Amino acid sequence: MHFNQTNHHKRNILVVDDTPDNLRLLSAMLTAQGFEVRKALNGKMALTACQMVLPDVILLDINMPDMNGYQVCQQLKADHKTCEVPVIFISALDDVVDKVKAFDVGGVDYISKPFHGAEVVLRIENQINLRLLQVKLQEKNFLLQEALDNLKVAQVKQIQNEKMVALGQLVAGLAHEINNPISFIYGNLQYAGQYVQDLVEMIEVYQQEYPKPTPKIQQIAKNIDLNFIIKDLQNLIGAMYRGSDRIREIVLALQHFSRHDEAEMKPVNIHEDIENTLVMLQHRLKEAVERPAIVIVKDYGNLPLVTCYASELNQVFMHLLNNAIDAIEEGVGNQSSTPDSPLPTPQIRIYTEVTDLNMVKIAIADNGTGIDESLRSRLFDPFFTTKPVGKGSGLGLSISYQIIVQKHRGNITYTSSVGKGAEFAIEIPIE
Repeated sequence: MHFNQTNHHKRNILVVDDTPDNLRLLSAMLTAQGFEVRKALNGKMALTACQMVLPDVILLDINMPDMNGYQVCQQLKADHKTCEVPVIFISALDDVVDKVKAFDVGGVDYISKPFHGAEVVLRIENQINLRLLQVKLQEKNFLLQEALDNLKVAQVKQIQNEKMVALGQLVAGLAHEINNPISFIYGNLQYAGQYVQDLVEMIEVYQQEYPKPTPKIQQIAKNIDLNFIIKDLQNLIGAMYRGSDRIREIVLALQHFSRHDEAEMKPVNIHEDIENTLVMLQHRLKEAVERPAIVIVKDYGNLPLVTCYASELNQVFMHLLNNAIDAIEEGVGNQSSTPDSPLPTPQIRIYTEVTDLNMVKIAIADNGTGIDESLRSRLFDPFFTTKPVGKGSGLGLSISYQIIVQKHRGNITYTSSVGKGAEFAIEIPIE
């Protein structure tokens, strides 16, 4: 609750008493002191009056029919709208037990009848001043919490920036260093293949011209299995071509993934970026001792080029796919397979579409462990992680949130069912 009142503002006092004479007396006395006074003859009227206009202080009689002062106070304290309004009990009873109960139900002060005007005014002013100090303290606490949250966001941004620069430099450097020797190998494979073919043809001509080789040549041909070598050489050269091509694809993916020199927004093919990220994660998708290979199901829509920060968007894809793989591995580790109920095939589904709001939607769904309901409100908080120590920093989803929501003016949402997997969806404007 927040007050914007100054010391010159008329304080609103609600007086609750089932005795009309007491109401008139207190009303006249407080009005003369400059307070704005409202009156209620019973608890129900008091609760209604509080809902209409929130009082600054409530003077509440204890002994009333239908609903006594304790019950009224308990209801006031149970309502978030009225729970912080100071309640001063007034009663003809001066028993210690009554006073203790008054404080137990949330009262801040206790005045015994017959009351003295100066005492009542002084106690009301004390509570108003205390409430003002409490509000100021709440405001300061709010500002401190806001400053702490901003500091956390700044820390995450700094960590992300440093991580991006370091990763970009590392990946770009690796791609450059690998690119030189693989280009040399790939370029010379063509000549090597031709040379091998020429030598094979030369051997075949020798076999035709000299159908009866010497015993020594026959023995060597038998030892090395010449006929097999001649047949398999072309297979070997083909395999080397395919391997070199694969390395060149990986180098290209590394270069695209790092986009080291692309700090500005530019039109990007989202599907290419997803594919490049999957190349980076191939080692995690392959079959492992404890699980079969993770199947990637792609359901790509017809997307236009999207203007975005490509390198940072790749980071989001990396975070979400890594989390999906972690969830699948955790799920496999928590299950046991039997002949009657084999484990489901690990699967990550990626689908894309253009929404009715002219946004591009990219969803990544896994069939892993899912997310417990109690953890969902904190998923995007900096440094919060559900993973074991050493397995996660708690920055991935927080960084992804900043990149998508703050930098791209988009949305990131998720749906999950414990034991059945989770789906994270990001939406970013097309332009």
